[in-house]
Amino acid sequence: MSPSPTTPATRLETLEAALRASLGDTLRSLVVRLGEITVVVDAGSQVAAATRLRDDPALRFDTLIDLCGVDYRDYGGGWSGPRFAVVMHLLSVAHNWRVRVRSFCADDEMPVIESVTGVWPAAGWFEREAFDLFGIVFEGHADLRRILTDYGFIGHPFRKDFPISGHVEMRYDPEQKRVVYQPVTIEPREIVPRVIRDERYGAERPDVGLGGQK
Repeated sequence: MSPSPTTPATRLETLEAALRASLGDTLRSLVVRLGEITVVVDAGSQVAAATRLRDDPALRFDTLIDLCGVDYRDYGGGWSGPRFAVVMHLLSVAHNWRVRVRSFCADDEMPVIESVTGVWPAAGWFEREAFDLFGIVFEGHADLRRILTDYGFIGHPFRKDFPISGHVEMRYDPEQKRVVYQPVTIEPREIVPRVIRDERYGAERPDVGLGGQK
């Protein structure tokens, strides 16, 4: 008996085919794992790929759920690719399916990528957060400034080489009657856990994917 057109496997195959056809030469890789699809596109084609994902009737990813930065330094104990990436999680309300989109920044010293605020305006605060915490610059963002740390903050705290204790501490000085910055007085104690998941992690739930549909 042929599979029902509404089964997760068939929906996943339909989405995969639509992604490959729409993204074309901007697509660098497509991985199907644990009922989810992750695509990698060139950083230089970020806006073009995002526009296709939103406007193609076969995809219609109209909602940006999340956008974040990732620091792959020392990932898995032997990472040799670009250090910084931007990851987007997209939802198509019309088709009720999701996709993960990853783009790697070419320059580890100065990670730069195109802003997708012109495609999904909701990306504005997400991109500011990635800039603040990882130092990723989003070209074309109209108001790229820190959003979580203080205006005088130095560095980007989610980078893996940023000390857990930070560089300076802030306190209120009653004599000067203002906030002052001073060197960190806390003894640094850094513990770096390494968690490498088994390749079949989550395989016991093959029915979950595409937004949790069964």
